[in-house]
Amino acid sequence: MQYLEALEKLEHPLGHTSIFLAGGITNCPDWQQEMVELLHDTDLILLNPRRADFPIGDPNAAKEQITWEHDHLRKATMILFWFPCETLCPIVLYELGAWSMTDKLIFVGMHPEYQRRQDVEIQTRLARSDVRIVYKLKSLADLICCRLAEERQRSMDFFSV
Repeated sequence: MQYLEALEKLEHPLGHTSIFLAGGITNCPDWQQEMVELLHDTDLILLNPRRADFPIGDPNAAKEQITWEHDHLRKATMILFWFPCETLCPIVLYELGAWSMTDKLIFVGMHPEYQRRQDVEIQTRLARSDVRIVYKLKSLADLICCRLAEERQRSMDFFSV
């Protein structure tokens, strides 16, 4: 696993799969670090928008952050969405809506007590019926690992023909 935090640049090496960790940052636990631990044994490049030290007093910080996220959501080969129960996550809802209208591979999870759970479930089912929603971080990591294993198997099958 490789790890990039907000404002670090992704040099996308050929053959590497990257995943953007989209989800709550403000007023919620650091679920991203738990996901990093859960995906530690993969060959993924993890793109984490949560910074260890966000310079709240810097008037340019928000623009730099948003620009980095915008660019890296596009560069990532997959996007993981996590909705914690502590906050509504309006930007993450916006991002899920936007990326649900594309063919990019997405994974969606939320805390069982997320306040807009039903909305996310219904909207996701309508826009992307192929996306399975899960309710634990571990389950979300397991979905990603299963997908990676399937891709690895397809690749092996292709080259063994």
